[in-house]
Amino acid sequence: MSLARAAGVIVRPTRRACTTLIQRRAASTQTHEEHHHEEHHDTNEYPPEVFNTPFWRRVALVAVGVVAFYKYAPAPGDDNPIAKYLSRSQVPAEVYKEAAFKHLLLAAQGSDETLLVADSKPPVVHRLRFPQRLEMYSPHSQPVGLKIHAGDVVVKRD
Repeated sequence: MSLARAAGVIVRPTRRACTTLIQRRAASTQTHEEHHHEEHHDTNEYPPEVFNTPFWRRVALVAVGVVAFYKYAPAPGDDNPIAKYLSRSQVPAEVYKEAAFKHLLLAAQGSDETLLVADSKPPVVHRLRFPQRLEMYSPHSQPVGLKIHAGDVVVKRD
């Protein structure tokens, strides 16, 4: 600490104490001013929170019902009227198996047709290097029985 600063601390100790006291007081009083603070109280009256409301009665009845059903319900293998009714009203499993097998066959047939179309290629065309040679044959000097009629030959052009 420098000598001048140390002398300032010794000469003016009260001034520093006052400023810190004022600053502390200002900081503490600004947040708790009574004339600017208004409390907003809720004026609504709410019913007391008790466990005898209809909601809690229903919860208790449902809980008792679940416990009673769990205790007195028939075992899964027992024959009872509910199981009989459900077995009569359900569609047999064989119907679903047949429908699934039919769907499998149709899906396989559709995939085969899709592969056939996807793998198809245009027919192979043998292109001649000089197609005009078909028209350049001589009608003379043909052996007997080998007469060629090329009048209906058409050359494909691109």
